[in-house]
Amino acid sequence: MLKILAMSGLVLALAGCTHLGVKPWQRGLMARADMQVDRDPVETSIDDHIYFSKEASSGGRSFGGGGCGCN
Repeated sequence: MLKILAMSGLVLALAGCTHLGVKPWQRGLMARADMQVDRDPVETSIDDHIYFSKEASSGGRSFGGGGCGCN
């Protein structure tokens, strides 16, 4: 009985990975301008200026973290 439960749990865990990614018919929706992360270039440049001024760093907008940048 334990073996059956373990195997069914494994099958359910692996079946959960089948829904990853965007389907071809959904790509048109995801490519719209209002779905973009940086859809407003002025706001993006202002955010970059704030990050640069506060953290003395440039680039790397997609990574979390903070601090002075002293490694």
